[in-house]
Amino acid sequence: MSLAIVEFLGKKGSVTDIDLQKELISNFGETSFRELNRELMKLELAGILRVSRLTKGKRLVELTGKPTID
Repeated sequence: MSLAIVEFLGKKGSVTDIDLQKELISNFGETSFRELNRELMKLELAGILRVSRLTKGKRLVELTGKPTID
């Protein structure tokens, strides 16, 4: 799922977490918000993407630069 997130952000640029979850649901079937948060946290700790708050209940997800997954 991490690779799908990085590829989607590479195509679209920055997106909201809600739009990202809709895309993952269309590709993988039922994806919970908890699963999405876990994947986003892993990728953010690896320095691949950044998550920032837009409004209450909405977050912006964007790539930080060159993704390097070990």
